[in-house]
Amino acid sequence: MLSSLLVKDYMIGDHLAFGAHTDLLKAVHTLLEHRLSGAPVVDENNRLIGFLSEKDCLKAALDASYFRREAGTVQEFMSKDVVAISSDASVIDAIEMFLGEPCRCLPVVEGSRLIGQISRSDILKGLEQLRRDGH
Repeated sequence: MLSSLLVKDYMIGDHLAFGAHTDLLKAVHTLLEHRLSGAPVVDENNRLIGFLSEKDCLKAALDASYFRREAGTVQEFMSKDVVAISSDASVIDAIEMFLGEPCRCLPVVEGSRLIGQISRSDILKGLEQLRRDGH
């Protein structure tokens, strides 16, 4: 049953993403405002180029403290080795990725273009809804 469920059916299409040149302090404020643990980073063509997590922001704060400088831009501190999932992948693939990675959400891509995000809670909510609907 789970193998027939696709990521695109459970992902959030209206997602927050940062540009590479976004001011880091502005990005931190936005993450806090939206109560997110991180967000994808895209280029001008909406291609996924990185991910900015709370951990990356903490590294930036520590760096600014040690070197007594301004925080900088998202691009300077984002993780470039981004784990992403295809919109056509099965929910089982997403669950396996979540079990193997420390991330809480995965950027969803078509090719290299960001089209949404899926979180562990998005999947759990979807599974709960399936159970309630009797599937």
